[in-house]
Amino acid sequence: MGTSIESRPHATANGEGELSPLEQEVLDEYAKLAGNLDNLSTILAELAANPSVEILDALRGLERKTTTVFTLLKASVYSIVLQQEIFGDEQGEGEGTPRR
Repeated sequence: MGTSIESRPHATANGEGELSPLEQEVLDEYAKLAGNLDNLSTILAELAANPSVEILDALRGLERKTTTVFTLLKASVYSIVLQQEIFGDEQGEGEGTPRR
């Protein structure tokens, strides 16, 4: 049984056992990319396990600002609902009185 090109990992289409310079360069770049992704994965795992003080402080500040905005939004909605109820009561009283 002969060896096909697909079963030989470094065989080229012309049947030679060597890679062209372009193919070797592409493989080298893929190897660099794989190494960089491994480094990035390691760094991200460390950051996730031990977040820095700066990140935690920034997140606390963001949480305070978000809470303030949420509180102001709730107060605004409550104010609008209250005004609509007052306005609705005034309209109801005006229509409920008999005209003479």
